[in-house]
Amino acid sequence: MTIGFSSRAVRSTCVLCVAGLLTLMPAAAAARAGRPAPGPPGGERAAEQSSPLYRSGTQVRLRHGVPEVPGVSALSWVVADAGTGEVLAAHDAHRELPPASTLKTLFALTVLPVLPGGIRHEVSADDLAGIGPGSSLVGVVEGQTYRVSDLWNGVFLNSGNDAVHVLASLAGGWSATASRMQAEARALGARDTHVRSPDGYDAPGQVSSAYDLAVFGMAGLRRPDFARYCSRVDAMFPGRNGDAYGIMNTNRLLTGADGVEPYPGLIGVKNGYTSNAGNTLISAARRDGRSLVVTVMNPQEGGGHAVYEEARSLLDWGFEAAGRVDPVGSLPAAGAPPRQGPQAAPAVARPSGDQSGWPGTGTILGVAALGAGVTALGLRLRLVRDDGR
Repeated sequence: MTIGFSSRAVRSTCVLCVAGLLTLMPAAAAARAGRPAPGPPGGERAAEQSSPLYRSGTQVRLRHGVPEVPGVSALSWVVADAGTGEVLAAHDAHRELPPASTLKTLFALTVLPVLPGGIRHEVSADDLAGIGPGSSLVGVVEGQTYRVSDLWNGVFLNSGNDAVHVLASLAGGWSATASRMQAEARALGARDTHVRSPDGYDAPGQVSSAYDLAVFGMAGLRRPDFARYCSRVDAMFPGRNGDAYGIMNTNRLLTGADGVEPYPGLIGVKNGYTSNAGNTLISAARRDGRSLVVTVMNPQEGGGHAVYEEARSLLDWGFEAAGRVDPVGSLPAAGAPPRQGPQAAPAVARPSGDQSGWPGTGTILGVAALGAGVTALGLRLRLVRDDGR
């Protein structure tokens, strides 16, 4: 791994890497020890599983005059208030299903805090090893140097499994990243999710639920970097020989592509598809001061765009019903602050020597101590001088 930065950014780089190290070490230690993630005490678990959200079928508590929940064909869905975490309605909320690329939201929650967007990395063959056949790709090229912020654009907009592989490599490796994602899911209270492949590619035993995806969506929107990436319609991605090409978000409810009407007030978040998972979607929108998050997993009718139209119907219902239904449950840790760590730099192209997006600091940390600590996590860093030439 090669990290390039200007000489004036050395101290900031050390601080950021150590902060990332401290964020990763507890999860890495737990994974090495083989300890299971802590769950709620027995009584709390029993009470939790008596919630309507654990019942099969559609769960909603309508008051007088509130319209019925629209009929949708998805195997599982959730409508929740993104501010309070209250679940307004749900259908088989905890049903475990393959998540496809919506799992990239958990990947981002796990890795964004430890990989600042200003880092530059030359991609190796090892970084791109093991990408599944038929994967969605943004076009990462071996031997080319990319900013981490460019790779995050590739993840959020193009759902690029190649970008995920490179970022996972920078974060300590594929298996270690999957372990940290699993720990992050449990820390967020998402216990239906089992991570096998950080990019969401179909793998035996890899599942999530509409409930857990709503948890990831709500948690992501509390991070400014996550919210910025997931709401971006298009961006320029570095190509060969210094050229760049445009990429567009594949979330058609955001972009209005392919004849799908864009949803007014849509914030993001992430769509996905595999032949095993079908179409999956986490969507969030804001209207009249209220934000909702809606998750839809594997519609059974209506073709490839049904996931967007069913999400549209549920969002419309949610905005009309919000404040007029009794919640059937809640997402955990509603309103809790996001985990602290280095924020991704804005994904805006800057000259290679410009590190103004990185926080400044007057603290001087020993590079030797930093290298020793990072090596303990399996991260190989080579600090190089980059004066913008």
